[in-house]
Amino acid sequence: MKALVAAHRKPRQHPLTGPAARTAATLALAGAATATAFEGTGHAEPRLTPAQVKAKVDRLYQDAEVATEAYDGTKEKADETQKSVDDLQDEAARKTDRLNIARNALGSIATAQYRTGGIAPALQLMLSSDPQQYLDDAAFEERAGDRTANAVAGVRKQLAELKRLHTNADGRLAELRGQQAQLKRQKESIKSKLDSAQALLSQLTAEERTAYEGQDGARTEGSAASRASRSSSGDASPAVPDGLLPAPSGRAAAAVAYAYAALGKPYVWGATGPSSYDCSGLTQAAWGAAGVSLPRTTYTQINSGTRVSRSALAPGDLIFFYSGVSHVGLYIGGGQMIHAPHPGAPVRIAPIDQMPFAGATRPA
Repeated sequence: MKALVAAHRKPRQHPLTGPAARTAATLALAGAATATAFEGTGHAEPRLTPAQVKAKVDRLYQDAEVATEAYDGTKEKADETQKSVDDLQDEAARKTDRLNIARNALGSIATAQYRTGGIAPALQLMLSSDPQQYLDDAAFEERAGDRTANAVAGVRKQLAELKRLHTNADGRLAELRGQQAQLKRQKESIKSKLDSAQALLSQLTAEERTAYEGQDGARTEGSAASRASRSSSGDASPAVPDGLLPAPSGRAAAAVAYAYAALGKPYVWGATGPSSYDCSGLTQAAWGAAGVSLPRTTYTQINSGTRVSRSALAPGDLIFFYSGVSHVGLYIGGGQMIHAPHPGAPVRIAPIDQMPFAGATRPA
């Protein structure tokens, strides 16, 4: 019995104690450190080469421009819808004023009829001191009754018209809210792509960044004297820099002059000038200065005017790029164009063969 009690009270031994435990712990820590090291190595992002950064940034800028053109199109529709809503609301306000005037007139007629309607016509004739005058008044009241009926019908018609206007305004307002929500999503998409591009560019050295910005041989300066004379004189047929063909018309020359005056101004998505532009905003403003109204987006500008082949390009023509027609520039001759490339790259002169050609048009 004592042996059993002693066995019961004897403390249980841990399988790893003393030197064995220390050895196991050392091995466990070493294993954990090794695993952590392997894990960190497995998840480390290798540094991209400048060429890889360029390819990714170019793609992000192109995607952002596609989203920008979609944003511009939605913004144009939203502006039109807003104007429609404002016009409907203004018309409803005017009709409400006219309806209130008509209602007040009916109220006056009803009050007059109430005051005289308590005596029977025969009794009124008997009590009248001038029966002939009474008969004349009765005929007038009958005609007035007809006018009252017409007034009531008019008020009913105005009420129906007002209801129609409010229904239309509510429908356009709901459409506007949907467009505004779409604009918000498009803005977020553009910002996300541009932020990603900037994050990639931040990996480059200052020298690599400069090389990237000058990758297409672009220029932001032409002849200083020529630019100054173009921007100040507003001449419809300005002097053309050496080596470039003259514009085929006064309007085309004015559009080219405007584009030259915009050289060096920043790219801002959604902007139409005069201090900043996106690609289609620049071409729209340039031809607008020449008296030609172009639609807002690349997708619609390509269908404005007459299509021309690449071999028949003349200064002032609009040149479109990429299969999705997401970029546009203004041709100035000599295989060169003026365009607003992307954020961080101002309006500049660049060769037209730096991007895949999609088509060209000559605005009328």
